[in-house]
Amino acid sequence: MRGTLLMDPLKRLLRNRNVILTSALLIGLFWGKGARWTEPLTLPALAIVMTLSTIGLPASAFRSYRGLLAPALIGIVMNYVILGIALLVLNAALIHDEALRMGFILIAAVPPAVAVIPFTFFLRGDETLSLIGTTGAYLGALIIMPVSALLFLGPGFVDATKLAIILLPVIVSRVLLRIGMASRLLSIRGPITNWSFFLLTYTIVGLNRDLILGQPLSLLPVVVIALASTFLLGWGIEKAGALLHLPEKVLTSLVLLGTLKNYGLAGGLALALFSKKTSVPATVSAVFMIVYIIWLELKLKGNR
Repeated sequence: MRGTLLMDPLKRLLRNRNVILTSALLIGLFWGKGARWTEPLTLPALAIVMTLSTIGLPASAFRSYRGLLAPALIGIVMNYVILGIALLVLNAALIHDEALRMGFILIAAVPPAVAVIPFTFFLRGDETLSLIGTTGAYLGALIIMPVSALLFLGPGFVDATKLAIILLPVIVSRVLLRIGMASRLLSIRGPITNWSFFLLTYTIVGLNRDLILGQPLSLLPVVVIALASTFLLGWGIEKAGALLHLPEKVLTSLVLLGTLKNYGLAGGLALALFSKKTSVPATVSAVFMIVYIIWLELKLKGNR
C-alpha cells in the first residue's frame, strides 16, 4: 500500500511536461557531454513529435484550397512580418558585435519552429491554423530566405529538406488515420511527445553549454532580445487579439506563430557558414523558447 502511494506521485511527476522540460534544461546545463550521443536522435524524435501531434487533425482541413490560403498567409505575416521585423529592429538597436548581429539576421530569415504544431496541441490552440500557418511560412521561406539573406550568404541558403520535417509527418499521420491506427496512439501521445521533447531540449542545451555558461555578461543584449521577442511580443499579440475579440484557440496559435523561430536551423546555419559565436543568439533564444512555453502552459492552467 505504501509503495503504491509513493509510486502514484512519482508517475505524475514523470508525466508532468513542465518538470520534464525543466529537467532537460537543467541537466543540459550541468552535464552536457551526453548531448554528443543524443544529437543523432534529434531528427527522429522531432519526426515522432510531429506525427503524433498531427494525428488529431481532421482530414477535412486539407480539402479546401480557400481554407488553406488564409492560414498560410497568417503564418507568413506572424512569423516574418511581425516577429522578423521585431528581431531586425532590436538587433540593429542593441547588438554591436558583428558575429552576434549575423546570428539574429539568420534567426529572422528562418521559418517558424516546427515545434509550433505540437506546442499548439499542448496549449489547446487551433491545431489546423498552426499546421497550415507553419507549412505556409515554410513554403514562403523558399522565397523569403534567399531574398532576405542574399547579400550575406549568397545562393544556396535554403535547405529544402527542412520542409520534409513538416510534410512527411503530416503524410504519415494521414496514413495512420486511414488505417485506423491513430485512435490507438492517442492514449500514449502525451508521454511519448513529452519525453521526445526532453531529448530535443537536453541536446540543444547540452551542445551549447559552454557558450551559455562561459560568456554570461557578453550575452546580456542577446538575452534582452530573446526576452523581448517572446514574452514581450507575445504579450503584445495577446493584447491586440483581445481587442479584436479573437477566439482563445486562434489567439494561442497566433502567439506561437508570432514568437517562435526555427532556432535549430538558424544555429546550424550559423555554425556551418560562420562561427560558433554566430550560433549564440540561436542557442540563447532556444533556451528562452523553452522557458516561454513552460510559462504559457502555467498561465493556461492558472486561467482554468
